[in-house]
Amino acid sequence: MKQLTNRIHYLPHDPDTDRPILSAICGDHQTLIVDAGNSDKHTKLFLDELNQSQIANYHSVVLTHWHWDHSLGTNQMNLLTIAHENTKMHLEKMMEYDWSDEALDNRVEKGLENQFCSDMIKKEFGEDRNITIKLPSITFKDKYEIELGGIRCVVKHVGGDHSEDSSIIYVEGEKVLFLGDCLYPSIYTQQPQYKVENVRHLLENIEMFDAEFYVLSHEPPFSKEDFMGYIMLLKLICDLTEKHQGNHSNLVNELSTQLNRNLSQLEEEIIYCFSNGLIVD
Repeated sequence: MKQLTNRIHYLPHDPDTDRPILSAICGDHQTLIVDAGNSDKHTKLFLDELNQSQIANYHSVVLTHWHWDHSLGTNQMNLLTIAHENTKMHLEKMMEYDWSDEALDNRVEKGLENQFCSDMIKKEFGEDRNITIKLPSITFKDKYEIELGGIRCVVKHVGGDHSEDSSIIYVEGEKVLFLGDCLYPSIYTQQPQYKVENVRHLLENIEMFDAEFYVLSHEPPFSKEDFMGYIMLLKLICDLTEKHQGNHSNLVNELSTQLNRNLSQLEEEIIYCFSNGLIVD
């Protein structure tokens, strides 16, 4: 368990089985949990860590989106659950799923499951996949506000390419913005993609909040300075994608020229996803 601010503790992400960051926002009277974990084991580890840190009086858990790695621990969490209305809709569909190897492979073939996610589910759960989907107790359409005593959290639906139900959580006073996976590319398309209009809309929503720390679920928290650099890069690639109509070679050459250096692997991958976003599936 690590401490981000006086009131915010988090269990870091674990790429070995694609475990996202799980966080606790501690008010004077109650604690809000961000995301439920990718399995009962992941959730139990987090709750045990909270217990050792003497963090209790849980208000609820809020889901940033429906994907397995953020939601399959909800039953083990056993708390009031808050999520966007579309998150509930997706979880209702998941309730019908068989989690055997054969069923997972079949969903991958049909495009209903991502190959990486299927592999990680098998690795996280092993052969014992007694998975229970728990639906959210409270849903919202645009925004939901939570008072924890001396601290207020704003949950805002933002959508995006990764998952259209994505929501972010802003912690007032602490100036921390939990982003979930909203800034990652799509995973349920033939190729991973970003669409320019979706990214611009997402960035407009994110920039509404005055934060000092930005928490994406599968990497260490960003400082404001580092995150603003990332935002500027995404905006520049949006502009260049439109200018060059997704031509990969021209995009790489101009971005490299503007940055006056060779591109990083991450920058190459972002360009690849934006190029894919201009191709109709």
